[in-house]
Amino acid sequence: MSDPRTTMGDPVHLALPHAPPKPARGCAVCAELVARRRVAQRKGDLSAATDADVEIRHHPHRGRPRHR
Repeated sequence: MSDPRTTMGDPVHLALPHAPPKPARGCAVCAELVARRRVAQRKGDLSAATDADVEIRHHPHRGRPRHR
């Protein structure tokens, strides 16, 4: 019988991170978010860089398919 305190759990399988979202061409909001993401990445602030990615991904544009 195995003791749950000393038995290893199942392995964790992690996926590769998503590619950064592409900003809509000609959109000033997306351009600002890309600049914000770039600054955050240079500072090593991956949380802020991810926040910018989320905002770019969810910024509405007509004619642009929404990715989930």
